[in-house]
Amino acid sequence: MAYILLTGGAGYIGSHTALALLRAGYKVISFDNYSNSSTTALQRVEQLAGAKVISISGDIRDEAALQTVFRQYPINAVVHFAGLKAVGESTKMPLHYYDNNVAGTVTLCRVMREHKVKKLVFSSSATVYGDAKTVPIAETAARSATNPYGQSKLMIEHILEDLVQAEPDWSISVLRYFNPVGADSSGQIGEDPNGMPNNLMPFIAQVAVGKRASLSIFGNDYATHDGTGVRDYIHVVDLAAGHLKALQYLSKHQGIEAINLGTGTGYSVLDMVKAFSKVNNVAVPYNIAPRRAGDIASCYAQPDKAFNLLRWQAEKTLDDMVRDSWRWQRQNPNGYSNS
Repeated sequence: MAYILLTGGAGYIGSHTALALLRAGYKVISFDNYSNSSTTALQRVEQLAGAKVISISGDIRDEAALQTVFRQYPINAVVHFAGLKAVGESTKMPLHYYDNNVAGTVTLCRVMREHKVKKLVFSSSATVYGDAKTVPIAETAARSATNPYGQSKLMIEHILEDLVQAEPDWSISVLRYFNPVGADSSGQIGEDPNGMPNNLMPFIAQVAVGKRASLSIFGNDYATHDGTGVRDYIHVVDLAAGHLKALQYLSKHQGIEAINLGTGTGYSVLDMVKAFSKVNNVAVPYNIAPRRAGDIASCYAQPDKAFNLLRWQAEKTLDDMVRDSWRWQRQNPNGYSNS
């Protein structure tokens, strides 16, 4: 029975991955400081899976706490989600982001090495491509960052590459997510942002449920089919399945591979709003606002490598994404704080 440590296991993507791993027969240990997550998520994961999560409260920067976990459990691999992820906040609090994301990862890897656990799936981001010159974006595209959040992910990628160069017996998957959306089809677990949502889908859902008056669409003069920004939205359940495939791949391969997790299809902001309204039969009032600094016109994945290496591809449709997002929001209008 393989034990998998999920740092940030109670978060949005972590909780969905915990569910996928439990259903696949793994033992799951969640290590989370709950700065942007809830213990309720893990309780619901347990109910859905009919299996227990070993839940530990702790911070990845706390080496002593990590040592205790690695001494206590025969961990086979780590899926590293723990990280701060708000672009805007990162520009105001860069030191906090570098300390948590970069220093925390270095501490984690040091403890892993000491305990001879050298299989790691790292939660990276399409932000490492900066303002890509062409789309779709392949893993070989030039990397850059336009904000401290993206820079922290890029720094960690370089650190992991250097680690494998020095110690070739590591097996690392760097998964570059595009735009995760949706929720488990039960409506029991989903995205529960602190305060103002940073991402489009929870904002649309909060407008639809009446928590917010209207959606601001930033810019309608981009060089896209309707003038609004185009992104690659991927259902979080597909994303969780990608982590399962990555773990299976690591069991047979050493070295480091960066892999896009996206659908390869771009949808505009207006496409998302219209699909949400149509599929769920609910109004989403919106207004057009000026462009935001740093936003790019179009960003979507070239997903072939994930299929070729992991035998993974996104299966959920846009209709699935908006339907599952609305079910979660409707059943949990205040997120996990209902519980």
